[in-house]
Amino acid sequence: MSFLSYLKDKRYFIGMYAVTMLFISMIMLVSVKGQAALNNIAYTNAGCFLFAALYIIFGYFYRKSFYKELNEFLGKNQHQDWAIAAMPEPQTNEQELYLQLLTQLSKDQANETHLLQAEIRNHQEFILSWIHEVKLPIAASRLIMENRAGKTAEYLVDKLEDELSKIDSYVEQALYYSRIDSFSRDYFISELSLITLVKDSVKKVAKLFIAKRIRPDMENLTHHVNSDSKWLGYIVNQIVANALTYTDNGGSITFRSEETDSEKRLIIKDTGIGIDPADLGRVFDKGFTGKNGRTHSRSTGMGLYLAKQMALKLGHDLSITGTVGQGTAVTIHFMKMQHYNDLR
Repeated sequence: MSFLSYLKDKRYFIGMYAVTMLFISMIMLVSVKGQAALNNIAYTNAGCFLFAALYIIFGYFYRKSFYKELNEFLGKNQHQDWAIAAMPEPQTNEQELYLQLLTQLSKDQANETHLLQAEIRNHQEFILSWIHEVKLPIAASRLIMENRAGKTAEYLVDKLEDELSKIDSYVEQALYYSRIDSFSRDYFISELSLITLVKDSVKKVAKLFIAKRIRPDMENLTHHVNSDSKWLGYIVNQIVANALTYTDNGGSITFRSEETDSEKRLIIKDTGIGIDPADLGRVFDKGFTGKNGRTHSRSTGMGLYLAKQMALKLGHDLSITGTVGQGTAVTIHFMKMQHYNDLR
């Protein structure tokens, strides 16, 4: 830092000093007559100027060491994790406050960077897992075509349709995963009939219901809810797909709705293998597959995570209960508007 730059920083002090000395000189001029007044004014101004100059000069050399260290610090390529700690010690309360501000900003930036890096890693892991999963039905389709000898066209079409349905499901999952952050620009709330919504979901996987001889029970669906049909439909599809995956042949999946003073609920209960108690608290975590996902089927661990995130963005919620060997029940909670406003 040059001396002229330091003087520029002290411009308000210099201005205040000049005004003060002018005021004192005028008081002395009117208080004492003749040559004595001029002598007193000259001695006073000379003495005060000397003290002010010494104050500025000593202050400059005192501050110069700090600014010199700071300039050297700025000239180096410091690593963010220890850059703030390497800064020179503050000499004033103002410098200390600025250092505290920089420290806090550095911590916030580091946290945001870590979150961004974690998000990038999660995206990469999802893409790699998704690529692995989508390759399976593609490979299966190739095997079907290679071993088509002796098979009827109807059989081949049926098998290929099954594999295409799996690919479509994986593509849909990737699409919704990519849209989860821009959700606010892509939804429209309207009144929906739960019976219509569930029937559409069951219709999409009707072949699997028939193949596994699983009976869907939709008799107790009488309520209407306010939600987005596309996003809520995807949530229901994910729950139904999970229920079908983990329910043995000949089982059943029951859909029912109920209402309380604070909310409406859609409950989807299956008679499948259930959930290990140790997994119940983590089934909605990103990438969590659990014991069932590792032993009964391949799973990316993204289905229920996406369903939970979408439900929360819509102002709903998801909960799950289950017992090993006795099935699983997933509940979609549709909070009533008045109760939602009271909570807010």
